Amino acid sequence: MKWTLKEIASATDGVLYHADDENKEVVKAAFDSRSLQEGSLFVPLVAERNGHEYIESAISNGAAAALWSDPIEQAPKDLPIIQVEDTMKAFQQFAKWYLKKVDPKIIGVTGSNGKTTTKDMVEAVLSAKYKTHKTVGNFNNHIGLPYTILEMPADTEAVVLEMGMSEAGEIHVLSMLAEPDAAVITMIGESHIEFFGSRAGIADAKMEITDGLKPEGVLIYPGEEPLLAERTQKLPSERKRTFGKNEDQDLYALNVQSEMRQTSFSVNQAPGLTITLPMPGEYNVQNALAALLVGLEFDISIEQSAEKLAHFQLTKNRLEWLEGFNGAQLLNDAYNASPSSMKAVLRYFSSIESSGKKIVVLGDVLELGALSEELHKSIAEAIDPKAIDQLILYGTEMGVVYKTVKEDFTLETIRHFSGDKTPMIDYLRKTIQPDDVVLLKSSLGTGILNVVNELKK
Repeated sequence: MKWTLKEIASATDGVLYHADDENKEVVKAAFDSRSLQEGSLFVPLVAERNGHEYIESAISNGAAAALWSDPIEQAPKDLPIIQVEDTMKAFQQFAKWYLKKVDPKIIGVTGSNGKTTTKDMVEAVLSAKYKTHKTVGNFNNHIGLPYTILEMPADTEAVVLEMGMSEAGEIHVLSMLAEPDAAVITMIGESHIEFFGSRAGIADAKMEITDGLKPEGVLIYPGEEPLLAERTQKLPSERKRTFGKNEDQDLYALNVQSEMRQTSFSVNQAPGLTITLPMPGEYNVQNALAALLVGLEFDISIEQSAEKLAHFQLTKNRLEWLEGFNGAQLLNDAYNASPSSMKAVLRYFSSIESSGKKIVVLGDVLELGALSEELHKSIAEAIDPKAIDQLILYGTEMGVVYKTVKEDFTLETIRHFSGDKTPMIDYLRKTIQPDDVVLLKSSLGTGILNVVNELKK
């Protein structure tokens, strides 16, 4: 990646100052002054802190130029400066310009749950034919998406962009920036329902991914979701593809088999082929179906996709098996949660076989607003006391689950903790035996990942 100062100024509608050579090249764009490398463009974003305050740190870490929206008189005189009206908008404009310059196939992925897993699967499938790039970690918002694009190697042929949201209008911005050739909606759940009021509101927000979809672009979505079926009625049939569990969908699964560390299935378009995912959970088959449909849109056969899916790399902290401090097996899914994803992983965990105890640790699901009590109570539907030997609940909201299911457990097999996690960690370290399997699931903000780190080898 190399861009000249002249190119950046043109792409951002900026004015170049203090530059001896407008054809001087920069090699990276970063908004964190600490992550710069020699020859980088510094993008000082204005949020809770004014990023312009860190210009000296940026220079000491190798900045070769900077965008600038503060008064030009305040800019350093010995550094090329590109004056813009708004550094955030300029950052996004620059990314859009670079995306058009590289001109890869563009796939946008959103959904209440499963978008990171689906993004990883889609990237794996596309790698069968194209040189790929994808969103890393959780860089999926109005800052992370342009950063992902500007990290894209110049020879990229297909880019997979995860699109997250916490309020209406956010995915519209991301979709208009990316202008995807294909868009995927994984599912409509309850994540961020606090800000949308209902699943219908969430569905409206997720459909914003079609706002920037190219005129010939295709939307891929779960056809058994009534909220999406209703909202896609006006979309021409040649521009939509559906996946699901029944024969009404374009692609549906057959013969699903979920084991402790992998899941296998076949599909209606290749019934004789067994597709294996290196991860547990029947619900991940839906994510794989979406990825298979993306592959078909870009001339990748199901056979080619299956080969890639068998070895794809899942982003860390998404349903990963870890070895515990004493040899017990930990199923870590503590990066994100919604009531629907929590119920799905509980049903999977209940179905596995274990020579030791099956222990479940659940933390609060956040951002459910006024519906929090009702939705937490619904999690109890998936808690099977005959299949779970020990249930540990953490957080204020999980108190609802505790009250709902405590009569189904003995005093020795259910615990509820809140506040300081140390007593819970101590209890778990005393309780977990080498042959046990332990599920840990919660929203990231609950901090159960810290518990995982205390319990793993």
